[in-house]
Amino acid sequence: MIEPLIETVKALGKKRFTVEYPEERESLPDDYRGMLKLDIETCISCSACAIICPNKTITMVEIMTDRGLKKMPQIGIERCLFCALCEEVCPPKCLTLGKNTDVYETYDKRSLIKRPEELV
Repeated sequence: MIEPLIETVKALGKKRFTVEYPEERESLPDDYRGMLKLDIETCISCSACAIICPNKTITMVEIMTDRGLKKMPQIGIERCLFCALCEEVCPPKCLTLGKNTDVYETYDKRSLIKRPEELV
């Protein structure tokens, strides 16, 4: 009966396993795959990213640019596998995986659908 109390006292002196998030953030490895970024200027609206996506996370939507109406990728992050197939298949390399993780902190699932303008 006293053994659990002894273990508890021992655990108080040990280093914590978790970090105090968001004040302290865990360091990310160099090959970490985070939020997708889109360069609207170089996107050629080929839809290759939407075609290759295994989870159908990417849909093409029309947006108004300085060159007129263009179809750009819209990302449903809640379904994304971060497999990077969209990044590999993109001919102008305008769709890339960054290291931003702040986007996942939300209370509303609808905010996980990112329009092209939000992927900059």
